[in-house]
Amino acid sequence: MGGLRRARRCRVSRTSVLLTERFSASAEPRAGPSRSGRLPALPRPPTRLIGRDGDVARVLDLLADPDTRMVTLLADWGWPEHALPGYARSHVHPSVMQPDQMVLISTFRLPVQIHTRGGNAKWLNELAHTNPLWIHPDDARRLGVGAGDLVRVETAIGYFVVKAWVTEGIRPGVVACSHHMGRWKLAGDRHDGAGQVMATVDLAKTGEQWAMSRRAGVRPYASADPDTRRIWWTDVGVHQNLTFPVHPDPISGQHCWHQAVQVRPAEPADAYGDIAVDTHKAHEVYQQWLAMARNATRHSPDRTRRPYWLMRPLKPSRDTYRLAEEPATDAAAHA
Repeated sequence: MGGLRRARRCRVSRTSVLLTERFSASAEPRAGPSRSGRLPALPRPPTRLIGRDGDVARVLDLLADPDTRMVTLLADWGWPEHALPGYARSHVHPSVMQPDQMVLISTFRLPVQIHTRGGNAKWLNELAHTNPLWIHPDDARRLGVGAGDLVRVETAIGYFVVKAWVTEGIRPGVVACSHHMGRWKLAGDRHDGAGQVMATVDLAKTGEQWAMSRRAGVRPYASADPDTRRIWWTDVGVHQNLTFPVHPDPISGQHCWHQAVQVRPAEPADAYGDIAVDTHKAHEVYQQWLAMARNATRHSPDRTRRPYWLMRPLKPSRDTYRLAEEPATDAAAHA
């Protein structure tokens, strides 16, 4: 028993939270990258550490090491202004948002659901099957909406209509909508495989404008699983993802999910689950983000598409990382 306690204390010691109280105001600023792209060694500012070992000190030494790959990574690949340590302002930073915009956390999720896999868990779907917009009471009062009221969430390419959930569980200026709900099927389609999570909808297209409207929610139905006859709920949430333009991060290529949105009370003709999308605007936004990228043909230090040593769940062969022999044409004018 004593050995178990000692082991537990050891684990707690190793995982204890270590805080840097503050950096000295007299610490020298970080020098810029050298011509080779390598950063000079950083002066280690004096710190006061709270904890049982020197984990924070080791992190500072790591950042100060010019041979550390993560420190020089961005400089080596053509982004010296973002080399570590530093801070990059995102597309939802307050400095780039309009006064009437809010940050939508579209990656927010309820604790009993996760991604598409949740659609196969009938018990979890019974527990959580709707995704109202979480909004702070201050913002709700400003907009004149209450719990359960319909609101329109407007993105750069369209909007979706959802119910408001007024709560102090989210900070002012930020809204959140759980992302693993809102599955749908077209009217007339038979799709009982996930019938407990799919609303029936109509799709209409006029030019580049798409509109989705809800015909019906879910209902009990007969299947090999007797529990499908016991479905008592009808709501399955709103499919917000359709209203998000593609935001490929210029450095990593990964999608930037957070959205700058405008939230306002729904229009008189709006109905729960309504979705509108302008695909022409969606393509324009994608091109704007693509223009911020920098061509690896010009900036890659080893003629590959990305660093091979970066961890990936399923890493392709080295050959797939090699760049094709083609002239460098930067998408960004300032490359």
